[in-house]
Amino acid sequence: MKETVKLDPLDRRILGELQRDGAQSNGDLAERVGSTGPSCWRRIRGLEAAGVLTKNVWLVDAARVGQSVNVLCNIRLKSHSAEHTAMFENFVRDQDRIMECLSMSGEWDYQIRVVATGVADYEAFLMHRLLRNEAVAGAASHFALRVVKYQTAIPLPDE
Repeated sequence: MKETVKLDPLDRRILGELQRDGAQSNGDLAERVGSTGPSCWRRIRGLEAAGVLTKNVWLVDAARVGQSVNVLCNIRLKSHSAEHTAMFENFVRDQDRIMECLSMSGEWDYQIRVVATGVADYEAFLMHRLLRNEAVAGAASHFALRVVKYQTAIPLPDE
C-alpha cells in the first residue's frame, strides 16, 4: 500500500484549485490560494516528487467525440492464478476503450467501464475481444442510461 502524504492547508488549497482548473497560470493559482508564485511552484514540484500529482491532462467530453455509450461490465476469470490475472490485466491496459478497471471482492473478479459509439460497437468489443480473452470465464454488462455525476477531483479532507 502506498504511504499517505501529509498535506498542510496550503497544499490542500493548491490541490483543490489544480483539480478544478489545471490550466490556470501559476500566478493565478498563487492568488487563488493566498500564496506567492515561487512558493506555489515549489509546492507543486514537491507534490509531484511525492507522487501526489501524477499527470496534467485535459478531459474530453466523450459524447462530443462520439463515445456516448457507457457500459459497466463485471468480469469473472476462469481462475485466480497469477497467469490468468496477469493475462487479463495486460489485456485491460492495452484496450483504449476500457476507461477504468477495478479488482473487486464478492461475486465478480473485476469491473470495467467501457466507452463505445453505440450498442453494436460495444457488442463487437465484447464478443470479439473481451470474451475471447483466454482468462475470461464470463461477463455481465450494464448500460448506463445517462451520467448523473462524473467527477475526477479527489476529495481532500481536513486533518
